[in-house]
Amino acid sequence: MTTEPLIGWDLGGAHLKAARLDVGGAVDRVFQVACPLWQGLDHLHAAIDAAITDLGPAPRHAITMTGEMADLFPSRDAGVLGLAAAMRRHLPGSALEFYAGERGFVAEAAVAAHTGAIASANWLASAALVAGRLPAALLVDIGSTTTDIIAVAGGRVRAVGRDDYQRLVSGELVYSGVVRTAVMSVTDAVPFGGDRVPLMAEYFATMADAYRVLGELPDGADLHPTADGGPRDATASRRRLARMIGRDLDSAPEAAWRALALVLRAAQLERIWASAVRQVERAGLPADAPVVAAGVGRFLVRDLAQRLGRPCVEFGELLPGSAAMRRRVADCAPAAAVALLAHARD
Repeated sequence: MTTEPLIGWDLGGAHLKAARLDVGGAVDRVFQVACPLWQGLDHLHAAIDAAITDLGPAPRHAITMTGEMADLFPSRDAGVLGLAAAMRRHLPGSALEFYAGERGFVAEAAVAAHTGAIASANWLASAALVAGRLPAALLVDIGSTTTDIIAVAGGRVRAVGRDDYQRLVSGELVYSGVVRTAVMSVTDAVPFGGDRVPLMAEYFATMADAYRVLGELPDGADLHPTADGGPRDATASRRRLARMIGRDLDSAPEAAWRALALVLRAAQLERIWASAVRQVERAGLPADAPVVAAGVGRFLVRDLAQRLGRPCVEFGELLPGSAAMRRRVADCAPAAAVALLAHARD
């Protein structure tokens, strides 16, 4: 089956992601750029322009979002409408379709009547794509800021929550990621130098610093300024981590800061693992159901799958394409998923 080129968009509060399908319906380009939406709509307009320049024109666009929750907007309804208006401004003459979860895609004219379903539905696009390819699985998408943990059983998405509040309560949304998450939110105290040290409740460091010290942070994952506006290198990251416990970098050897980063990694993974166990048990997933790894933090998902005793499959492996393209797709799963779901309706 052939169709017109189509671009899928994931409009986030911190990043804009887009994936282009060729006329045969395969992902042939993926784009991601930092978009600090809370700082103003100018950042969104610049990000959309950059994406269009990189991906080229297309007559159809499928759109999902989480950026409506940015405090730039007075409400989520206003955010959905604002993001829809921004897309129309940049794509005159193109057909725009907005993903509304179980309601499917809605036309631009119907957005105002479906803002609740459109808001923060990007995780459901990814999960629906997985459900169309695997009878049972646990989708774990660890991004820069959040983690989505969604069970699929019987070829259906088995999520309990639909909005962010319900998903936080159910554990299907863990507000913790491998880049932008403040270190002080991961744990309240750490072992160091034989002491148990409370972490300072200050924005001195992020989890990107911990994973950079450990050499695990993927290239291109950290697109935002560091906590202190300083360099993105291992030495600067160790210095920022040291501040979290009231120390200076030269007050301990390099191995001590690496050990601290490992403690923070373990604390973050423990929280994600606890929520993953809840979803596995709630859905009654069979023992051989794999964990599907997505997001720039999927290096952690591999450890999670091993701890759960389950095979691990990367999201990109569910789609055709080169190894490099599959990796890009896994980084930007909702953008690729929403494009593929729209294409499947043709």
